[in-house]
Amino acid sequence: MTVALSIEPFWVGLGVGLGVMVISARVSLRLRRSRKVEEKAQILDDQAVDRIIRQGKLSINEDVLDLDAIDDEEERFWSETWDEPEEAW
Repeated sequence: MTVALSIEPFWVGLGVGLGVMVISARVSLRLRRSRKVEEKAQILDDQAVDRIIRQGKLSINEDVLDLDAIDDEEERFWSETWDEPEEAW
């Protein structure tokens, strides 16, 4: 009976310790994610606001996909010859 009573505080302490670790990891992850979102969202600066006021819109040059290059690469990929699989021993 005394052995069972002495082990119980161990499991309670272990559970509390693991719970604290999980909660702190979750908070840390949430803070890191919120910082990344804030960094990505800060594309609007004073120059962009002035441009919006003058032109009525804001266009950001993003990397545009070159569809012709993609088609050429896809055609090259599918035109390659493939080695036949070796037969099992």
